[in-house]
Amino acid sequence: MPISSGLDRGAVTADATTIAAARLGAAARTRIPCAPVRDLIGADDVAAAYAVQERLTVERIADGAEVVGRKIGLTSPAVQRQLGVDQPDFGVLFDDMRYRQDTPVPLSRLLQPKVEAEIAFVLAQDLADGPLDERQVRGAVDCAVAALEIVDSRIAGWDITFGDTVADNASSGLFVLGAERHTLDSFDPVSAQMRMSIDGVEVSAGSGAACLGDPLHALAWLARTTREFGRPLRAGQIVLSGALGPMAPIDGPATVTADITGLGSVTATFIQE
Repeated sequence: MPISSGLDRGAVTADATTIAAARLGAAARTRIPCAPVRDLIGADDVAAAYAVQERLTVERIADGAEVVGRKIGLTSPAVQRQLGVDQPDFGVLFDDMRYRQDTPVPLSRLLQPKVEAEIAFVLAQDLADGPLDERQVRGAVDCAVAALEIVDSRIAGWDITFGDTVADNASSGLFVLGAERHTLDSFDPVSAQMRMSIDGVEVSAGSGAACLGDPLHALAWLARTTREFGRPLRAGQIVLSGALGPMAPIDGPATVTADITGLGSVTATFIQE
């Protein structure tokens, strides 16, 4: 069933998107979660939700942040059913969201974090023209990398609908990339197996097939969708293609490690300052 607006399209005014963006922006700055924004933009109005995300993106760029890629969310059918949608969503990756494996992640940067293991793609070519089918998208990939996405929500208690999470930059937080880089000639994303542990205890497992059937399907969807929104994918950008298994909450200082067959491991250490 296609996503439809919970509000009359004309009812979501520029003022409403401005107020929603201000609410989310204040939560990000103060590190104090806010109320959902669906009272302003609706629970499932795609255009209104992305309008809020775009407003926040423009503000971040104006403040000096650099866009380094995108993340794809809602690639799991179970999570889509939970939010009552039939498609993924996307958010923007900024330069200050990336942490190196050897740099501890301060929990003070986050509000209510959860972590998930993913396959990241680094692009060698723009994805702005042409059919943007799987063959073209595959050819545009420079390499694949094991990744941890630290998702976060500015909305209190993760009380989110589709509209809330999209407006909130698809609940993006931070991300960490592994050290190994592999071309798609030597690595098959759909057959990859993942295991993720927190302090040595396994908390999640899954495979490439859990990500829209194939992480390259997710990448092709993103390429077409971002072009429609006027911000196509560019060479050098990083794409987090979606979770390979269930996410796990981070409740305090911890070390998270994910192993992905063919890509090696990736680790993030969370500390309390």
